[in-house]
Amino acid sequence: MNNQFSIAGKVAIISGAGGVLGGSIAKSFVQAGAKVVAIDIRQEQLDARIKELTDLSGEAIGVIGNVLDIASLEKAATEVLAKWGRIDILLNIAGGNLPGATLNPDQDFYDMKITDWEKVTTLNLNGAVYPSMVFGKIMAQQKKGVIINVSSMAAYAALTRVPGYSVAKSGISNFTQWLASEMALKYGDGIRVNAIAPGFFIGDQNRAVLINPDGSLTERSQKVLAKTPMKRFGDITELNGAVQFLCSNAASFITGVVLPIDGGFSAFSGV
Repeated sequence: MNNQFSIAGKVAIISGAGGVLGGSIAKSFVQAGAKVVAIDIRQEQLDARIKELTDLSGEAIGVIGNVLDIASLEKAATEVLAKWGRIDILLNIAGGNLPGATLNPDQDFYDMKITDWEKVTTLNLNGAVYPSMVFGKIMAQQKKGVIINVSSMAAYAALTRVPGYSVAKSGISNFTQWLASEMALKYGDGIRVNAIAPGFFIGDQNRAVLINPDGSLTERSQKVLAKTPMKRFGDITELNGAVQFLCSNAASFITGVVLPIDGGFSAFSGV
């Protein structure tokens, strides 16, 4: 049997595991036989996620951790090493947007809340940099490991209304390429760093922007689908296979890549 795509037995840290995306990937990972370390800042969401994962007969532990606090992450790393002795995979999933950093159609740049801009850019960029620094150091000592970040279509071309999120995700794409080069040059080919760039998925954070109260598509949704050759939104579970592939030995010569998972949105000119 060809098991090059397997992640069975791998110890995988997943930040933002209490959220929708982190939860979906966590479930797919335990079902694939990985040992999941779910990290989230919210105890209630974390407890619910761990119950969900263990109900699937998966090996999983929950660790309260703040991706913007180095000391918190170092404590989490100590707990993981005490439990399983190594860290094979880091998935930097924690992120998101805020209303004050998202402009309504009748607003302009000068109406943006600078405090929300700072929160969004810090969470989405440093929320990947800090865990990569803490857990990546352990991978450097092991000379083996995989880091996956989350970029966005907002990093490919300027999207209206989401300036803070766009800037942060552009930074993630660049950081992914930089760290991939840094790790390979200094610690060998056993450490790989890649990112996924999800297209348009309907979730809690963007539902009001994409779906009207009556369930019909907003004007923004219609524009998105017009530029998506597959003519549909993605399902959150459609990210799982790509992440698993990038974490497996099947991707052993892939590093510094930002992989679009977007139904063709980034490839299509619209003409």
